[in-house]
Amino acid sequence: MKQRKWFRERLASGQTIFSAGAYDALSAKLIEAAGFDALLTTGFGISASHLGQPDVELYTMTENLNVVRHIANAVDIPVVADCDTGYGNAINVMRTVREFEQAGVSAIILEDQVVPKRCPAIANRVEVIPRAEAVAKIKAAVEARRDPDLVIIARTDADSEEESIARAQAYIEAGADMIQPISKTFKDAAGLRRMKAAVSKPLSLQVLGWLEKDLSADDLREISGMSTFPLVPLMTVALALQQNLAALAAAKHAGNLPLPLMDHKKFADVLGFARITELQHRLLPEAPDFLKSAAE
Repeated sequence: MKQRKWFRERLASGQTIFSAGAYDALSAKLIEAAGFDALLTTGFGISASHLGQPDVELYTMTENLNVVRHIANAVDIPVVADCDTGYGNAINVMRTVREFEQAGVSAIILEDQVVPKRCPAIANRVEVIPRAEAVAKIKAAVEARRDPDLVIIARTDADSEEESIARAQAYIEAGADMIQPISKTFKDAAGLRRMKAAVSKPLSLQVLGWLEKDLSADDLREISGMSTFPLVPLMTVALALQQNLAALAAAKHAGNLPLPLMDHKKFADVLGFARITELQHRLLPEAPDFLKSAAE
C-alpha cells in the first residue's frame, strides 16, 4: 500500500510529518485539501461528532472502525488511526490491529491506559495498566500486523517523565515504531528532547496545551517524527456552528450571519461532484444530467 510505504519512509528520512485531526470523511477531505502530509482520526472528535459524548471510550471498536474506514476511503494521504486501548487485552489488540490494517490505515496508536480510557486533555487523572501488560499488548500488535510497513505508535499516559521514558523504552523493545507521550507529563521542550534521546525513535506529538503555545514549527521539526493538531478542525467547526446557529435562531434569517458560508460550488468541488459527473457521462450516457445541474 503506497501510503504506508510513504509514511514509513518519511519517518525513516528524519523529516517531520505534519497532520491534523479528522473526525469524519468531510473533515478528512478538507485536511487533505489544506496540504497536510497525513491525518489522524481523533477519538475525541469521533466520540463528540458521532455520539455527542466525551472521550471516555463509549464507542465500540467497530463504531470507530466504521468511521476510520470511511475516512481512509475518502482521502489519498496516509491515515493514522487512534485505536484507544485496543479495546481489551492483548488478544483483543490483535483483532483491532488486523481490522484497522484492512481498513487501509498507515499507522495505529495504542495507549497504555486502563479500560475504559479517559482523555487526559479533560480528565484530572488517568490510570495506566501495569508495564508488563502494556508491553504484551505492543507485542501482540506487532505479531498481528500482516503488512510490515504498518507503523505501530505506542502511547504512554504515565504521569512522570521517568516512568514515561521507562515505558517508552520497553515498548520500543517490544517492537513499537514510534512513541507518543502526553503533553501533561512533560512540562517543556527539554523534557521531550530527553524522551527522544532515550528512545532513539521518532516521537509522535499531539500539539495540545503548552505545546500549542510554546513550540514553534522548527521546534516540532526538531523534536518529532510526527506532529498532529488533533482538535483544531473540530473546535473550529464547533465554534462556527455555535455562532452562526445562534444568530440564525435569533434572526430567523441567514442574511447577516457572523461567519461566512462556503460557496455551494466550492463545497461541491470538495465533495468531488466533477468526478461523479465525468463518470456519469462515461458510464451512464443515457442517464439524466442531474449531477451536473446539482453541482452548478
